Amino acid sequence: MAVLRRSLIVRLVGMSLLLLLVVQAAGFAVVRATIDRNARGQIARALDTDENVWRRLLEQNADRLRQGSALLAADYGFRSAVNSGDEETIQSVLENHGSRIGAEVTALLDTQLRLRSLSAPAGAGDFQAAVQQVAPLLASHAQGSRIAVIGGMPYQFVMVPMRAPVVIGWVLMGFPVSQSLADEMRQLLSVHVALLVTAADGSLSVPVSTLPAEPLALLRRSGIPSGELDTGQGVLLARASPLDTVGGEVQALLLRSVDEVVAPYRQLQVLLAFITVAGVLLFAMGNGVMAQRVTTPLRSLLAATRRLSRGEYDVPLEHLDRADEIGNLARSFDKMRVDIGAQQSEIRRLAYWDRLTGLPNRERFREAVLAATSGHGGAVQTLAVLTLDLDRFKHVNDVLGYAFGDRLLQAVAARLREQVGAPQDMVARMGGNEFALLLQGADAPAAHELARRIHQSFEEPLVFEDQSVDLSAGIGIACWPGDADDADTLLSRSEIAMYAAKRQLSGALRYDPALDLASAQTLSLLTELRRAVEHNELRLYLQPKLALHGQPGLAAEALVRWQHPQRGLVAPMHFIPFAEQTGFVRQLTLWIFEEVARLLAAQEARHLPLRVSVNLSTRDLLDPELSTRLAAILARHGVQASAFCLEITESAIMDDPQRAEAMLNRLSQQGFKLSIDDFGTGYSSLAYLRRLPVDELKIDKSFVMGMQAGEDDAMIVRSTIELAHNLGLTVVAEGVETAAILERLRTLACDEAQGYHIARPLPVDDFLAWQARQG
Repeated sequence: MAVLRRSLIVRLVGMSLLLLLVVQAAGFAVVRATIDRNARGQIARALDTDENVWRRLLEQNADRLRQGSALLAADYGFRSAVNSGDEETIQSVLENHGSRIGAEVTALLDTQLRLRSLSAPAGAGDFQAAVQQVAPLLASHAQGSRIAVIGGMPYQFVMVPMRAPVVIGWVLMGFPVSQSLADEMRQLLSVHVALLVTAADGSLSVPVSTLPAEPLALLRRSGIPSGELDTGQGVLLARASPLDTVGGEVQALLLRSVDEVVAPYRQLQVLLAFITVAGVLLFAMGNGVMAQRVTTPLRSLLAATRRLSRGEYDVPLEHLDRADEIGNLARSFDKMRVDIGAQQSEIRRLAYWDRLTGLPNRERFREAVLAATSGHGGAVQTLAVLTLDLDRFKHVNDVLGYAFGDRLLQAVAARLREQVGAPQDMVARMGGNEFALLLQGADAPAAHELARRIHQSFEEPLVFEDQSVDLSAGIGIACWPGDADDADTLLSRSEIAMYAAKRQLSGALRYDPALDLASAQTLSLLTELRRAVEHNELRLYLQPKLALHGQPGLAAEALVRWQHPQRGLVAPMHFIPFAEQTGFVRQLTLWIFEEVARLLAAQEARHLPLRVSVNLSTRDLLDPELSTRLAAILARHGVQASAFCLEITESAIMDDPQRAEAMLNRLSQQGFKLSIDDFGTGYSSLAYLRRLPVDELKIDKSFVMGMQAGEDDAMIVRSTIELAHNLGLTVVAEGVETAAILERLRTLACDEAQGYHIARPLPVDDFLAWQARQG
């Protein structure tokens, strides 16, 4: 009980906490992702501003340099020196003026943009080359500036014309894009700046940077990042701003820290985590208290179930005064306890007695037989068991209804009681319309005498109101100890004898070992027949048909044989009837149809004008999918339906005329030729026969073989042939055993004949050889 309690509490609290933690974890994940996404968006917008400010700083520096260049170009003394060609004065003015405005490079170019004088730091050769590259570009954009890479350092250049009053030369000035400009950006906007310079030879350098040592070293190793720089201590979002450059490539890299933006929100997340932990603890305590209140009354219900399992139905339950769902459950459970107690007595009564007839049931009868065969109360004595099954009882139920059938069973039970006089004997209802009688101390003659009296009592019809019912039954008898060694076997063999009596219509029949052997053999054959198709044990045979008046074409009837691996060739009469009873005949029909289609499609038979007849059973004809299955086989082998003749017996048609007619119409529309087999042995009317789309009548062999014995059969054959011809049908006679019968059929204008006189059923290869000999 305590284990159940702890388990339920743990599950209730655990499931609640699990759901709460899942929700909180999902919330944390969403909040964290949202903060990160918003921070990156904020940094991206800030980097847009940073990039604009950076370019504006470069433009301001260019304007300052351009103003200084304009002052120098407008200086009268400098222009006079230029006109007079005083190179020493020109060089001195360039150096002094450049130092005043902070320009590291000053130069004078003639009107053809050739360098006349240059003031530059050490490495003047590099500066001269850079001036020669930048000057033409600046001349075409007088108000612009240009950056050139000199010695791995970016320099910003401007150039203004010198007029007197026409252009007599150009003044060019340049200053390095230095660390001071990056520091200014850092102070103004708190953004890191790094200049990445790619020289003409492909080497990468970072001459200007506000980054700390570790991120700067990572940047120099990895080059320009794809969008962010992970330093191991935090993530920097980067924006690369390329500059218009000569002599290499320069990109200004603007970087902002994600952690700096996210830091204020981290404290909020920590506070939220503390609140969540406190909430989980409070939630767990509340759930524990609630679970305790729920499981306490459930313990009393658990104890009640254990009392009920022991059959104690007189102890009322607790907590019936509660007004909540637990109280409702307790009251419902208590009502169930009372109802179960009342039902148990009824169950004990019904366990051994049949409610309808008041007779002992199968279980009670078996216990009585067990007690009698075990010799309780004295020496072992003989006894007999009679099992009785009413004939046509299902028909009574179908026609007169189940209520009438119940009254009939009650009347039968009363008559059987009248036939048993000894108090130790017993009449029982085994189920349905089956009854059993136990005769203690009786032998086989006494059992047969009782069976005779029962049959005699059934000769008087049962009358209910205005309805009279004639009764009959099959009775099986088994005696102990002669027919069985134990009670269950005795009951089983009594039933075997009863079913045999019903099949043989013999009234009463005592058990015989041959009956049991036949049943076992039948079951074995049916089981093996299902495997015969899979193991290719079936064989196709063909029995030729002979055209009596020279009609074109060849005809044969398809038959099946079973080559059993142990029993040899099994006759069709030993497995076809049982296949029809179990419905397996449909698989046999499809197998025959498939084999015939394969034969007709084969090379050795394709040239023959052969038509093969295949028999359809009642189950085949009533199968709604028959036409579809046959069409699929024809399509698979590429064979025409006109190469087949489907033979149907009259009885198969009359079992369900409407469904049979519908299926025959579909088959006829597909192109199959249809034949009525065993004509004359059924009960079909000529009016109904005219409605069927048949092409052929096949006279039953009993009439054909009887033509030699008397004129009655010959008259039936003659009339059938004339009737068929009048209906536009062809006629086939089967069972032709002699040449005289064959000639008689030819005289009567019969169209085709088959029988042992013509040829026996042959395997496929033998049939083809027989046809070749006939040609």
